Amino acid sequence: MVAGESLRPSRADAPRYIPIAEHGLIGDMRTAALVGTNGTIDWYCCTRFDAPSVFASILDADRGGSFELAPDVPTRTKQFYFPDTNILITRFFADNGVGEVQDFMPIVDDSREADRHRLIRRVLCVRGTLPFIARVAPRFDYGRCTHTVSSHGCHTVFESPGLTLSLTSSVPVEIDGPDAWSSFKLHEGDAAVFALDRIGGGLEPRACPAMEAEELFGATVRYWRSWLSHSRYRGRWREMVHRSALTLKLLIYAPTGAIVAAPTTSLPEQIGGERNWDYRYAWVRDAAFCIYALLRLGFTDEAKAFVHFLSGIVRPEACAAGPLQIMYGIDGRSELPEEELSHLEGHLGSAPVRIGNNAVKQLQLDIYGALIDSLYLYDKWGEPLSSEHWDTIGNLVNWVCENWDQPDEGIWETRGKTQSFLYSQLMCWVAIERAMRIATHRGLPADMLRWGRARDAIYRRIMDRGWSAERKAFVQHEGDTVLDAAVLMMPLAKFISPTDPKWLSTLDVLGEDLVSDSLVYRYDPRSSPDGLRGEEGTFSICSFWYVEALSRAGRVDEARLAFEKMLTYGNHLGLYAEEIGRTGEQIGNFPQAFTHLALISAAFNLDRALG
Repeated sequence: MVAGESLRPSRADAPRYIPIAEHGLIGDMRTAALVGTNGTIDWYCCTRFDAPSVFASILDADRGGSFELAPDVPTRTKQFYFPDTNILITRFFADNGVGEVQDFMPIVDDSREADRHRLIRRVLCVRGTLPFIARVAPRFDYGRCTHTVSSHGCHTVFESPGLTLSLTSSVPVEIDGPDAWSSFKLHEGDAAVFALDRIGGGLEPRACPAMEAEELFGATVRYWRSWLSHSRYRGRWREMVHRSALTLKLLIYAPTGAIVAAPTTSLPEQIGGERNWDYRYAWVRDAAFCIYALLRLGFTDEAKAFVHFLSGIVRPEACAAGPLQIMYGIDGRSELPEEELSHLEGHLGSAPVRIGNNAVKQLQLDIYGALIDSLYLYDKWGEPLSSEHWDTIGNLVNWVCENWDQPDEGIWETRGKTQSFLYSQLMCWVAIERAMRIATHRGLPADMLRWGRARDAIYRRIMDRGWSAERKAFVQHEGDTVLDAAVLMMPLAKFISPTDPKWLSTLDVLGEDLVSDSLVYRYDPRSSPDGLRGEEGTFSICSFWYVEALSRAGRVDEARLAFEKMLTYGNHLGLYAEEIGRTGEQIGNFPQAFTHLALISAAFNLDRALG
C-alpha cells in the first residue's frame, strides 16, 4: 500500500474508531465536517463551528452519530483533495470496481442560502460495478436530544427541537428507527447524490438533482481556485503551503472574521488521558498568528475581517484582567462556560469530552504582543490602520506598560500556579516595540518616552532573570532552570539576534533536551507541573518554530532536514493535528490552525535562507 491508502474491511469487522489522521476536512467557512478514509462523516456541527454536534462518532462510536457512505464490500481506499480546492475525494478500490465519493460544502454568498449549510456527497462508479450503502444517523445536541424522522417524497426530514435537517437523495431511502439508510448499486459511469440541508425558519427543502450537484461542484472549484490564485508564495514547498492556507481559510468564520483554533473538541492529547479541550473558539493569539501567515502569502481580506472582529471585542475600559480576554466565541461573546459530557466515552475512550473552555478567564500576557505584531504587519502589508485602531493600540500598550511584570498562566494555558513566564514578557516587549514602530513610521501620537522605558525594562529583565548560567540557556520562567520551546520565538520576534552567543547556546540546549527527530516538546511536565495528569506528544508549532530558528541561525541544512522530516508527519492530505505522539500518530484537535500557520512561516523563511 502507498501513503494515504488503507484497507477497508467488511462492515462487520470495521473498527469502532479510525485514527485522527485518517480524516479530511470540508467546510463552508461557517462550519466544518471531518470525513474519514472509510467514507464516514464522523464530526459535523450545524449551523456553526461551536454549535452542538449532529455527527460526533469520532467522540463516541455508539452515541455520537454519523453519516456512512461507502461500498458494501471490502475495499482499499485513498483520499485526496481535488487540486487547489477544499473538495475532498475518497476513492474505493474493490475486486469488481472502483468508486469515489466527492464531499464538499458549496460556498454561498447569499446570506439566506448560506444558512442552509448544504453538505453534498456525490457517489460515482468509475470502473466496473459496485454496491453501496449509506446510513444517516444524526444524534442532535451531542447525542443528548431525541428527534423524529419522516419521509416526504425525495426528502427525508430529521427534526429535533433545536434543528431540522433534510436529506435529499437521488436513490431510494428507507427509514430505520431514528436513522435513514439506502442500499444501491452503481455501474460504470453511474452516479448518485446525497445532500443534507438545514431547513426551517423560512428555508424550505430543496432538491439536489445530479445536474445541480455538478454545477455546485464546478462553482465550488472556481471559488477555491480563485481565492488561492492571490497567493504570492512561489517557493519550494508550494503544495504544502497552499494546503495549509486552504485549511486556515476553512477555519475562518465568515460572518464575523473570527478564526477558530481548530474545528473540533476533545480530541485527546494523550489517548486515555484527560488533556481534552474545546478549540472551536477564537484565541487572540492563534488568530493573530494566522493573520501573519495569510498576510505573508498576500491574503489581506482575511486580515481586514479579523481587524473588524477585533474592534468589537476590546473592552473600552480596562478591567483587572486587562482589555482583552485570551479567547472569544466566534460571535464575539465573552462567556464560554466549560461543561463535561459524561454520556460520551471520548475518542478511543479518552474522557472527559468537554464543551466550552474555562481557560477563557486566564491571564496570558503574550496575546498583546501577538495581536499588535499582526496589526503592525497589517498596517505594513495590508492597509493603513485607522485613527480609531490607533487609539485602541495606544490603550492596549499603556495597559501592557503597567502590567507586563504580572505572573500569568502563560502561552500553554497551565492549570497550575501562575509564573513570571519569559515568553509572556517577551511578547509584552513585542507589543510595545511594534507599536513604537507604527508610531514612528506613520508619525502618530504616542507616549514614546513611557513606552520606551517599559520596553527597555522588559529587555533588561529577560536578559538578567530569564537567562540561566547553570543551563546556559534562556528558561521557561524566572527562578527556575526548566526549558520551554516557546523561547524559540526570541529570534523570530527580533528580540535577540539569531546568531547571538547566548541564543546559539540556548538553541543547542533545547535541541538536546526537547527535540526528538525534528519533533519538539513544548516543555517537560514532570519538571514543570502544569496542573494536569499524564503526558503529551510533541507540539507541532514548536517543531516548525525550531526549523525557523535553525534557518535564521545559519544552520540551513539542519533546518531543511528538520522541515522535510516534519512534512512526513502530516497526514495523507498534508493536515496536522496539534501534536504528534510517540509512534508518529496525530493527537489533539484536528486540524490545528497553530500548526499550519507555523508551517507557512517556516517554509517562507527557509526558502529565503536557501536563496
